Amino acid sequence: MTPPPDAAPTGEPAEPELPYGVGPWPSAPEEWPDDPRYDRALLADGDRRNVIDRYRYWTMDAIVADLDAQRHPFHVAIENWQHDMNIGSIVRSANAFGAAEVHIIGKRRWNRRGAMVTDRYQHVRHHEDVSAFAAWAASGGLPVIAVDNVAGSEPVDRAELPERCVLLFGQEGPGLSPEAVAAASGVVEITQYGSTRSINASAAAAVVMYEWCRRWA
Repeated sequence: MTPPPDAAPTGEPAEPELPYGVGPWPSAPEEWPDDPRYDRALLADGDRRNVIDRYRYWTMDAIVADLDAQRHPFHVAIENWQHDMNIGSIVRSANAFGAAEVHIIGKRRWNRRGAMVTDRYQHVRHHEDVSAFAAWAASGGLPVIAVDNVAGSEPVDRAELPERCVLLFGQEGPGLSPEAVAAASGVVEITQYGSTRSINASAAAAVVMYEWCRRWA
């Protein structure tokens, strides 16, 4: 799956080739597997993409289709007002934890570098503003759970995390906008034990997604 043209920057990065993976299929082409999920170019050249072993040699469309059959019922939403570089990392984590979809609120363009091209395998939807996003969530009966250490937030390890929900994250530094907090049915925070007031936005997103998976996956 490729991202929509209006969301992709010029010169989209290629799939990174990593020092692990598999080489060419160890037989002659006439003996290759007769499986439509396999990419013949990968069978010929090897597969060093950043994918789990189960998906070695599979086409991108086949991987997306398989993921679609097992995605979890939680969504991830991110406010995008400052072109925050953490957004790409959050998309990467959403893919790792099997999120149903990622929602970008605000600016359509976002920095994809941190995603390591996982956005090709992850459904990404854009919303013009918080109001449009909140209307979408309400139409699907999905409660919005905001993640920020603001007054009234509950520790995520003790808070309710519905099985079907949207986890809403803000920008590095300012956190969630007042409009986003107002649109949420609950606000959670991550308990911390050091001197800093907050942790990195992408790290916080990964912690909360893991907590959802610990309960429901």
